Amino acid sequence: MKITKIETNYKRKLFWSTTNISSKSYSENIENQVINIYPQITYSKLIGFGASLTEATGYALSETNLSTYNEILSEYFSKNGFTYNLCRLPIGSCDFSKSSYAYSKKEDLSDFSIEDDKKYIIPIIKKALEINPNLKFLASPWSPPKFMKTNHMRILGGKLKKEHYSTWANYITKYLIEYKKEGIDIDYITVQNEPNATQIWESCTYSPEEEIDFAVNYLYQTFQQQKINTKILIWDHNKEKLFNRVQAEMSTNAALEAISGFAFHWYSGDHFENIKITNEIFPSKLLIHSEGCTGYSHFRQEDEVKNAEIYAHDILGDLNAGINGFIDWNMVLTYKGGPNHKKNYCNSPVMISKDKNSCIKNLSYYYIGHFCKFIKPNAIRIGFSRYTDQIQITAFKNIDNSIAIVLFNQTDQNHEYNLCIKDTLLHDNLDSHAIVTYFINY
Repeated sequence: MKITKIETNYKRKLFWSTTNISSKSYSENIENQVINIYPQITYSKLIGFGASLTEATGYALSETNLSTYNEILSEYFSKNGFTYNLCRLPIGSCDFSKSSYAYSKKEDLSDFSIEDDKKYIIPIIKKALEINPNLKFLASPWSPPKFMKTNHMRILGGKLKKEHYSTWANYITKYLIEYKKEGIDIDYITVQNEPNATQIWESCTYSPEEEIDFAVNYLYQTFQQQKINTKILIWDHNKEKLFNRVQAEMSTNAALEAISGFAFHWYSGDHFENIKITNEIFPSKLLIHSEGCTGYSHFRQEDEVKNAEIYAHDILGDLNAGINGFIDWNMVLTYKGGPNHKKNYCNSPVMISKDKNSCIKNLSYYYIGHFCKFIKPNAIRIGFSRYTDQIQITAFKNIDNSIAIVLFNQTDQNHEYNLCIKDTLLHDNLDSHAIVTYFINY
């Protein structure tokens, strides 16, 4: 057995610091400060990790030099990097687009074109697919075109007109077909990004009845007719309403047939219990964290630890609650946190420097890496017990039987522990505000 410890500790300037760890035989006499790992106890399978490939990400990458461009994409998508394999795409423009646009302005969709995506989004997708051909995509619309909406605008909410439910289903289907022509298969789609929010950028609201009506009776039916295999997910909004929304929409056999899972964001707090309950009531459906970010135009050095810890805490809680995938928001942005046509700037784990000749790796980049560099696609979550909730933990078994254990200390105190797995024990210390991964190869 080989045990490798990887540590990120901001105050000690350690970033993925790697050491080989010695272990000894487990003794039943050891009772205190124990963390048990149970590889024989298994839970949900993880599709993988990823981020969103917005127009802002494509633009930011296009602005840097070729060396930095290749470095960033390799570190995110290669087997020696993050092994990102599940990325989100906007259908049409979103706030993180250089401008607002739709693929069609005509009711018969005769002018439908994805040309706007070909400048910044599709080139990044194709490059990512070169590095990882197993990359999967989840696509989300922020708004239908103006002519389909009750407020005649892509922004400020509004609703999809009932007479355009079929038109909108055909529009989305055309998007999938045109992307397939580019060699890009869309595996999953959500009905609407944040259907409960009226935003100053592209947005559209749906009640539970409206969302499931459109999803089951129009979008799913159109997919069936066109032989589209893309799976449909609902909600794609914050966790606090996840179970209530899902329960309201998944009440018929038709919904159970048409809907493959549920997506959600982190902006309203933990609500890990909502994920767990949803998973228990609908165990055959996918649960995907589809968006989360930090910063919101405040790029302060003193916020580095806080922002990184938001990621670690949420990823750990979501994984333990039973999610199948975790997708970050923008993969890369400029040093300003954009571009964003509504100035709704935020952080991303990697940002292009002001001189455009290098990149800035925020602490969140290293924290995210503690999960996706070692918990590989199709890993199975395994059981654990711990002597204190001051140490946050998750554990996974990869398909090659290697084991990844992530420990995170969000407190101001150090914590010692005896990590026990099968007949092996290691004694170690987790520093305050530090994160470690133990990677075990048998």
